[in-house]
Amino acid sequence: MSAEIYATLAWLPKAPADFRQRCRASVGVPPSSPGGVKHLSGYALDENQLLQLSAAVELVRALNGSLSPLVPFRLGILGNATLEPLVPALIATALRYGIDLQCVKGDYAQVLQEAMEPESAVNRSKPDAVLVALDYRAFPTADRSNDAGHASALVSDALAFVGMLQTGIRERSNALCILQTLAPPPELLFGSLDRLVPGTPRQFASAFNAGLPEVAQRERGVVFDVAALAETIGLADWYSPTQWNLAKFPFDAKFLPVYADHVCRIIAALRGKARRCLILDLDNTVWGGVIGDDGLEGIVIGQGDATGEAYLEIQRTALALRDRGIILAVSSKNEDQVARSAFIEHPEMLLRENHIAVFQANWNDKATNIKAIASELSLGLDAMVFLDDNPVERALIREMLPEVAVPELPDDPALYARTLQAGGYFESTVFSEEDQQRAAFYEGNARRVALRDQATDIQSYLRSLNMTIGFAPFDLTGRSRITQLINKSNQFNLTTKRYSEQEIADIENDPSCFTLQVRLTDSFGDNGMISVIICRFLSPGTWEIDTWLMSCRVLGRGVEQMVLREILHHAKARGVKRLLGRYFPTERNGLVREHFKKLGFELVAQDESENTTWQLETDVEIDPAPMAVNRSGFELSAV
Repeated sequence: MSAEIYATLAWLPKAPADFRQRCRASVGVPPSSPGGVKHLSGYALDENQLLQLSAAVELVRALNGSLSPLVPFRLGILGNATLEPLVPALIATALRYGIDLQCVKGDYAQVLQEAMEPESAVNRSKPDAVLVALDYRAFPTADRSNDAGHASALVSDALAFVGMLQTGIRERSNALCILQTLAPPPELLFGSLDRLVPGTPRQFASAFNAGLPEVAQRERGVVFDVAALAETIGLADWYSPTQWNLAKFPFDAKFLPVYADHVCRIIAALRGKARRCLILDLDNTVWGGVIGDDGLEGIVIGQGDATGEAYLEIQRTALALRDRGIILAVSSKNEDQVARSAFIEHPEMLLRENHIAVFQANWNDKATNIKAIASELSLGLDAMVFLDDNPVERALIREMLPEVAVPELPDDPALYARTLQAGGYFESTVFSEEDQQRAAFYEGNARRVALRDQATDIQSYLRSLNMTIGFAPFDLTGRSRITQLINKSNQFNLTTKRYSEQEIADIENDPSCFTLQVRLTDSFGDNGMISVIICRFLSPGTWEIDTWLMSCRVLGRGVEQMVLREILHHAKARGVKRLLGRYFPTERNGLVREHFKKLGFELVAQDESENTTWQLETDVEIDPAPMAVNRSGFELSAV
């Protein structure tokens, strides 16, 4: 049963019986609307249904030219096996993550030629990323002489080959690579010694996989851990000798949906679309029973009881997610005091009140509560995952708040934690110190909101925060976090331009660019990096603000004014007389439509798409907000 969770995408609702007809009907519906192709991607689809949905996508593209407002992404695919079935599966699955995916497939087994030839189909398409889908059969195997040196050389040669492919792709198309680990075959030559004997497929795969992250990092690539996926499902099930012999398909086709889902999770994470908040129901989700009826002593949780330990595992999983930066919140139909009592008083609870950034226990409908949680955290609904044992509540949230991820849960609470994690909602391609601290940032922000509500006026509230804003240019230390913010910030983002980590490195070293990474601390702690700025010399005496984004959790604290003061400070020092700001409207960034106007810029142009251009002379004076300034990241000579 556990393997079926992955094979059937059991965290997603089952597709309706008339799915084929719905695909046909979706062609005339906007992609993100009810009944559109994105909506249909939210079901657990098998390989045939993915093919049907992909065909509908192609018709929508033919009619409309794009799948706007979905985020476009072009993926190259290279491998040593038959890749054609991957393409429709990936295109259909990407919709689930808000991605308009176009795929460019290299010729069969022409991996080296496609990577190294500038005019190959993949390089010529200028993809955003290239999936290098090699399996263990792409590499020569050792002889059986038990020669450790020869076996080690084969691993080194294999890693060097993958590194050469990655460098070739980066130099010819500037795409980052998604490099697969190797799942070993299930057949064992030496039994339990297989991992230790030099030259066995299992020892080769283990050594290759251990070295692959370093290879990927050289060109800012990412690793797709196919070995972990295959081992989770079961290697004997993952590989189909019959399908390999007949069609050179690299794994059993029934696992095409879960393979495609894992690839698309990585693509979504690269575009900042991973979820950031887990909202928990309480009764029969975090503990067994109904606390309002059964009382504190009557809920089921704790060691020594099979059901109680199942609910402990959900709490343990939630805490582990919090430790890696996922924000925890509660939405429960309960009396607040009664619901909180378990977090405060129950001796077996692992989750405590201080672990929860926003606690919504009341008799409102859960859609209202989830919207309130998103508002208090200054996050979009598409950052939320809602965990609830009740199928009626799950269906309600899917209907009323389709942006929220709502995993299906099995009847057995022992499988709740596994099902949540199988859904891959919190996929990450990088993990920084700030990611680890994100939950604490938002918990601190909730305390700031409470203080603001108690303050008699906004200025006294801001002064009481004892804020210090820090400015520094882009650097190696902040590069991963800067790239992450640029690719995931949607609401407070004037242009929503996206840059890869390599492009950010190029901007760091470009003398025609001025950059800022902005941090904020206050009496409640460190808010981390909260804003990113890129300015470019447009013409003598003029800077264009190419990128201005900011974390919504610091809105209303004067950060915008202080950032503009800092831009002006450096612009005047470099002889810049004029700033040009651009606003490109999207479905998500209406929040900043009047941003430049509020800061005193003058509107100088607007086109038919409502893209606007704003102008500000640099001799203007901007009143400071009540916070100290730290410019320790800048050399004095640069100012």
